[in-house]
Amino acid sequence: MFWIVLSSAALAITWTAAGLAALSAARTARTPQGAIGWVVFLLSAPVAALPAYLVFGHHRFKGYWRARRDAQLAVTAFRNSTRFEGAGTLAVNTAPFEAIAGLAVCRGNSMTLLVNGSETFSSIFQAIENAQEYILIQYYILRPDDLGKQIQARLIAAAERGVTVWFMVDSIGSRHLPLSYFRALETAGVNTIDPAARRAPWQRLRINFRNHRKTVIVDGRIGFTGGLNAGDEYMGLNPAFGPWRDTQVRLTGPVVQQLQLAFAEDWHWRTLEPVLELLNWEAQPSPQDRPGLIVATGPGDNTGNCSMMFFSAIAAAKERIWMASPYFVPDQDVYAALKHAALSGLDVRLLLPETIDHYLPWLAGFAFFDELRAAGVKILRYQGGFMHQKCFVIDDTLAGIGTANLDNRSFRLNFETMALFFDKLSAAETAEMLSRDFQRATELTIPLDRQKLPVRLFAPVARLLAPVL
Repeated sequence: MFWIVLSSAALAITWTAAGLAALSAARTARTPQGAIGWVVFLLSAPVAALPAYLVFGHHRFKGYWRARRDAQLAVTAFRNSTRFEGAGTLAVNTAPFEAIAGLAVCRGNSMTLLVNGSETFSSIFQAIENAQEYILIQYYILRPDDLGKQIQARLIAAAERGVTVWFMVDSIGSRHLPLSYFRALETAGVNTIDPAARRAPWQRLRINFRNHRKTVIVDGRIGFTGGLNAGDEYMGLNPAFGPWRDTQVRLTGPVVQQLQLAFAEDWHWRTLEPVLELLNWEAQPSPQDRPGLIVATGPGDNTGNCSMMFFSAIAAAKERIWMASPYFVPDQDVYAALKHAALSGLDVRLLLPETIDHYLPWLAGFAFFDELRAAGVKILRYQGGFMHQKCFVIDDTLAGIGTANLDNRSFRLNFETMALFFDKLSAAETAEMLSRDFQRATELTIPLDRQKLPVRLFAPVARLLAPVL
């Protein structure tokens, strides 16, 4: 009798919890389809659905909002006191990008495209070796392989010669980085954050949110961001992927201070340590004088700012939209905007990899391609190894390079950084780079119903997982 009562109580508690979760999903899901999916799943299979909803059901990091308030208060003083020279009148309406970033487009910047691991890390290592005051370094993935050890050795050498170093990685992306790696850095005086540390026990349920940023800043004068994490595969040394095609951008000028704001907010959120006043906030203009803006987005935003940034870029186009991403699992807004642009006669091209690194997002992309192709979008499959870059060019007026993929995870679940430049030279250089990539790509012409059987069968199923891919 006791066990019957206990089982009945457990069943009642489970159904009650499932009902409350279903109500929460109905109130907070981004789309009606998502709300219906969660409600049906929770009420039909509560035992399996409840744990899944706790991990994957939230698209807004409310705990992050609350805990980040102190960081925001500290950052606001610097944000308001840091005055950048106005960009003046530009060919693109910068208002939506500035509203998303919470910053103004600024002049006096330079950008240099780095198109593979060798160029990227040669430039980063040179900057680290020439550091005089401090180094900020942040990666989503950092592996304890040869490249990871080279980074560790250079950071230790910098710390030993008196340079202050702040080192931060994502606890999910860099989960295989051993404790000994951090301890060696700490012994040399590097400021680190143990990726296993959590601000509170319930944060262990927040594995769906990732800090996908890749940032290196030296002395507040030189900054780097882009697609490259730190691992031997990014140097093209993994035979499964072959040559690794990726893009990083080297920055100077006031945009470096903007990039610092994102790092400082992340560091303050994780540690509550007052790092802001220890950094250089005096911008040093570059003679290249390129109008630029850093757009840092994440699940702490009130709206889907990353998605809105891509939407705003697409909406600004009058002639061409060229975009490169390793994954294509967009939300409905960006999906519709791309189709509308192609139907309007614009030159719309999507460069995606033929090689697979994560099967589900690769597979889900096929469920979108037929409608895009019917609208006039060219789907180009890169054949020269794995392509991991995240960049775009709009007409001859706007170029973007950074960490955000064309997928829902980047749009709403990850913390991302994009460097935008609003000038003809940056657009021309980015377009020339993508043109070379197009020459190593083949256009997709085979519809879904003529793809290989696994793709035909499971691409529509994989698309159902789009909100978390």
